[in-house]
Amino acid sequence: MLSYIARRLLLMIPTLIGITFLIFMLVALSPGGIGAALRAAGGTMQADVGSRAVQEAYLQDRYGLDDPAPLQYIRWLGRISPLKFGERAQRTPQGEIVLIPRGLKEPPLWEWFTERLPAEPSVQPAALAAGENPEAERAARLRQFQTASAANARARLRYVGERAGLEQALGRYATAAGRGDLVDFRGVPDADALGRLKPDRASPAWAEAEEQGKKTLAAYEAALASRAALLGVIRAKPFEEIGFPIIPGVLSIGPPDFGSSFTRGQPVVDLITSALPVTLLLNLIAFPLIYLVAIPTGILAATKQGRWQDTAIGGLVVALWSIPTVWAGVLCMGYLASDQYLGAFPVSGLHATGSEAFTFLPSAASGKAGWHHGYLLDVLWHICLPVFCLVYGGFAVLSKQTRAAMLDNFNADYVRTAKAKGVDGRTIVFAHVFRNSLLPLITMFATIFPAMLSGSVVIERIFTVPGMGSLIIDSINLRDREVLLANTLMIAAVNLLALLLADILYAAADPRISYK
Repeated sequence: MLSYIARRLLLMIPTLIGITFLIFMLVALSPGGIGAALRAAGGTMQADVGSRAVQEAYLQDRYGLDDPAPLQYIRWLGRISPLKFGERAQRTPQGEIVLIPRGLKEPPLWEWFTERLPAEPSVQPAALAAGENPEAERAARLRQFQTASAANARARLRYVGERAGLEQALGRYATAAGRGDLVDFRGVPDADALGRLKPDRASPAWAEAEEQGKKTLAAYEAALASRAALLGVIRAKPFEEIGFPIIPGVLSIGPPDFGSSFTRGQPVVDLITSALPVTLLLNLIAFPLIYLVAIPTGILAATKQGRWQDTAIGGLVVALWSIPTVWAGVLCMGYLASDQYLGAFPVSGLHATGSEAFTFLPSAASGKAGWHHGYLLDVLWHICLPVFCLVYGGFAVLSKQTRAAMLDNFNADYVRTAKAKGVDGRTIVFAHVFRNSLLPLITMFATIFPAMLSGSVVIERIFTVPGMGSLIIDSINLRDREVLLANTLMIAAVNLLALLLADILYAAADPRISYK
């Protein structure tokens, strides 16, 4: 069994890589590609990014969106992998991960405007700021890093803007020179094809391109200097390094870095950490209720086959299963939660206004007459309708599956033998028939369990529940690569682990199953 589990765990690695790569490429090949929502809305950009061309160039530079999609995926895979290559990342006292700043792309057709491209300055570890005590020293080093980082961001942004302006100027020059076929719909020329031609310095558009080229080269040189200054501060190691070194400066082991959301500007881990407990709360209540209701009713229906109990249970669970979740949620909101009708339940959310000041358990109201329901009952009251909408549809599938599996075993030879020996009916049902009917139920558990993490999009939307379902659907709509990939990886890993758990439970439920 242990060798089987080890093989399955090792096979999960290429499986997860394949799943995430497929999702990544689907996003990359969709209309607009990765970061389409960023280009439309501006993402989390600074206010001083002006024109659309500069805005798009900034986004491409910041997130590497202009690199080939496979290269972007490899870069993401390197961040989430526990094996880290190169220098170890650092973490600021606020928890921000400090990474080595990406290199700068050369200005297009720089050889038209200068004989030599400015070289990258040599990087030397900077002298770290000191303080009177450890706390003051940490604050001084944080300010030193933030100053260098802000200066690098400004210089890099200026270079990106000048570079985008140069591309537009070269596009106008190519059009004026009669080579509009080399310019795309954005007004950006094919630099490789245009570079194979000699510049026409007599063209009326050449002066503008030449002036913009010199500005771009100056901005490029300044950006190189600011990047080297930031690298000097980082390589002086002002903060705690992450992980454990294997080969110093080459290979280390560290925690995965899921990056930051494109559209929200928050770390992906923080978004999942805030949404996952909500989804787990709903599902940890809903799924036990499904099993506690469906399995006993399935057993009762099987033992009373053909009688009124079987017919009533079958008709009830199928009727519930036939009600669409959207309709049930809207009816609950309209009749059970609306003040125009019953108004017995909260309309939306998980907490009442001012719930942070509630006591956790019910108690007498402080300083007032009466009784206060407390934080716990407030949460339970808010989740009654969402949990109901989650559970009612699951009764039919699990109950019918339990009934069918038990009826199949009731007709087995070992049951007839047990009856002939005079074994008690209750013992036959629970010790023999039900135990041998567990395999289909285990299979269903392996498919239901991952849903505890993915959440229910419909229920969360109707009742305004900020869970994983809402987070995932928002990341799909916005094509937020970082959030989408992190959720895909997590859900795929849970699915694979659930299938492995099902195999282990098979062996525990049926001694005839062996994985040797």
